[in-house]
Amino acid sequence: MDVVALGELLIDFTNNGVSRQGNGMYEANPGGAPCNVLSCLQKLGHSTAFIGKVGKDSFGTLLKDVIQEQGICTDGLIFDGMVPTTLAFVHTGPDGDRDFSFYRNPGADMMLRKEEVDERLIQSAKIFHFGSLSMTSVQAEEATRYAIETAKRNGALVSFDPNLRPALWSDLKMAKEKIQYGFSQCDILKISDNEVEFITGEQDIEKGVLKIIEQYHIPLICATLGRDGSKAFHLGNIIMGNPFYSDRTIETTGAGDTFCGCMLHFILQYGMDGLSPEILKEMLSYANAAACLITTRKGALRVMPSISEIENFRKEKDHEGN
Repeated sequence: MDVVALGELLIDFTNNGVSRQGNGMYEANPGGAPCNVLSCLQKLGHSTAFIGKVGKDSFGTLLKDVIQEQGICTDGLIFDGMVPTTLAFVHTGPDGDRDFSFYRNPGADMMLRKEEVDERLIQSAKIFHFGSLSMTSVQAEEATRYAIETAKRNGALVSFDPNLRPALWSDLKMAKEKIQYGFSQCDILKISDNEVEFITGEQDIEKGVLKIIEQYHIPLICATLGRDGSKAFHLGNIIMGNPFYSDRTIETTGAGDTFCGCMLHFILQYGMDGLSPEILKEMLSYANAAACLITTRKGALRVMPSISEIENFRKEKDHEGN
């Protein structure tokens, strides 16, 4: 496997208009940040596997079918007969940004146990990827830590995306501690501007990331800056990636996960040692373009852009710039 990810797999209910009776209608979009990343990587030609838990219900069955449809290996997916599949309702603002209401108290993804982790998948991986939400329960955190230990023991790179969701933490101090643990374990960090500020207190994102590097010595950090693009921090180099815009943007769900998938795609292509400033610049442009594309679609996991779509979008924007 190129990449194995552990974490949440859930249903994102996104608004899809109003019924004749005037009631809001919602579309059941398969989602969950780690699987979104894997779906992006599959579209870019990589082999992937998912480790996690869903409910033994219709939503859980749907999710397994969908990720199999995307080509993601489901050998590590467990069904829980007692706890239902996690659900999230996505509320989208006029600018496409979104807020979440979660039905996860508990949700099946929180129930993954250490002994249920398929370590054979991790042993075969080049990169192991995880987020902070798999550390919101005691048993899932134990499973996450075991998976990280297994990855490190077998020489895999460890990738981390905090994917902070304040509503899912009973205590934000605990959220900060778990994210800092992720920092201490990873070789690759994808982090958003609001997460940098949450952890470091710095509104200046560059200063905040440099604080993280000073404390945790993470070899590669990519910070996403919303409409301002992104920055990569590697071997003392700070590379700026210019943003892409589209007048077709409808929501931002999955943009960060798409960016993360593209980032891992370049690492698999060039290796950590091959990330020259020129390659990093290209990586950021590619990831920013793909992230912009996903904002023009509802959901994420099932609608990740292909290589040709990303390249055509970049050419289109280059032409507009000229």
